Amino acid sequence: MKYIVVLGDGMADYPIERFKGQTALEYAHTPNFDSLASAGELGLVQTIPEGYPPGSDTANLSVIGYDPLKYYTGRSPFEAVSMGIDLNPADISFRCNLVTLSKNEPYSEKKMIDYCSGEISTEESKELIGALRTELENEYIKFYAGFRYRHLIVWTGVSDQWLLTPPHDISGRDIKPYLPSGNSAATLLELMEKSYQILDKHPINLKRREKGLNPANSIWIWGEGKKPLLPSFKEKYGISGAVISAVDLIKGIGLFAGLESIDVEGATGDIDTNYEGKVAAALDAFKRGHDFVYLHIEAPDECSHRFEAENKVKAIELIDEKVVKVIRSSFEERQTDFSMLLVTDHATPLSLGTHTSEPVPYIIYRSNHKKGSREQSYNEASAARAGRLIAEGYTLMNRFLGRY
Repeated sequence: MKYIVVLGDGMADYPIERFKGQTALEYAHTPNFDSLASAGELGLVQTIPEGYPPGSDTANLSVIGYDPLKYYTGRSPFEAVSMGIDLNPADISFRCNLVTLSKNEPYSEKKMIDYCSGEISTEESKELIGALRTELENEYIKFYAGFRYRHLIVWTGVSDQWLLTPPHDISGRDIKPYLPSGNSAATLLELMEKSYQILDKHPINLKRREKGLNPANSIWIWGEGKKPLLPSFKEKYGISGAVISAVDLIKGIGLFAGLESIDVEGATGDIDTNYEGKVAAALDAFKRGHDFVYLHIEAPDECSHRFEAENKVKAIELIDEKVVKVIRSSFEERQTDFSMLLVTDHATPLSLGTHTSEPVPYIIYRSNHKKGSREQSYNEASAARAGRLIAEGYTLMNRFLGRY
């Protein structure tokens, strides 16, 4: 038996008038999702533990089978390992977004215009992070360039508690209520303010403005954490596996779990990602002997954060057509028994532009356990009607792998 998780980040949503009172999942044309729902197990899963903020970090940790209450130490350490950064026990890592802030006010009075600087390119962002490294690094604080707008800071020798807010949670809002707070927050705020002074007039951003693009004129610091200790996926479940994602967070969770992280050329973390390449990489991982693949697709979440309703529907339909359909057909053509878990990590409602914590729909489909066809679809309402709720998200993996 081969096991594949297809996770569409942020697919779940709330009904909106634009979609005739339906959610994006209900409105989208998803015949392949719905075929799985009609023949498999449909239900809801609570991926976010009570009291935890609704992030892709805790949610994906749950889906991959690790209890966040035991193993979660913060978001950025997972990204750090994916970027090849070996954190020491004395290190605190932070996510460092390149963002677009409004231009003319004092720093604390600015607005969050764009949490991802118009999806700035990796080449541009590396040059900008290089400028910050030259001006702001010291023996304790180091900058690391990542992918597009996603970067890291590592601070050695500090031990403190912060209250930090993800920038995608405050799109279009005044930043003042969300600036870093805590005993050592002044240092983080100083880095952010100085970054604006360096970046706003940087040649990269002058060129972006000339082209009508959002400038990456500040960093935004959030997602702090220390290096976690996870038992390997193979120790827990007895099978080897791989993770495929364009996002360092998901790659890092996989690496900490001892999974092979497979890079795919053209995987962007957005709607233009290389769906075909991801599927090919997953099928190749099985051919090379893996029994488990965690295939993560970020696009629906990014569309929600940018309030792009039609693009979110398109992203969902692309996952249905280019991922689920192709994987299922490939296994069936080779007459290989397989199980597929179709799931999202959390809801990202288009009406809010940020994550929420309610249970999300899942399907477990097994090729060798065909059930009678039922009128079920993969969406929030249909999953609720199915009457099945997995209250502790990390136990979903046991159910999927048959380790009840």
